[in-house]
Amino acid sequence: MSRILVTGAAGFLGSHLCDRLLADGHTVIGMDNRVSGKTENLDDAFEQTEFSFYEHDVTEFIHISGDLDAILHLASLASPVYYRDYPIKTLKVGALGTHKTLGLAR
Repeated sequence: MSRILVTGAAGFLGSHLCDRLLADGHTVIGMDNRVSGKTENLDDAFEQTEFSFYEHDVTEFIHISGDLDAILHLASLASPVYYRDYPIKTLKVGALGTHKTLGLAR
């Protein structure tokens, strides 16, 4: 099966996506800086041998050793409260985080 990186893995959508991908037999690498995501959302994923987790900010250089078949970029601050409290960080994750994940995909 595929080896897939999921950014924003500790968020609501990211954690459910990780669970689904693992259930479908994929190897999943979850990445999250845990500013708005919760590691507890990944409790089921952590029980799977095909899951690994990197605490990392996607606005920084991303290095994952080995080949990836897909990158699913879901990293984002999760609610209007965070948008208000961290407006620049929100923009950086959207713009620079996308730039960094595209760089990894090259």
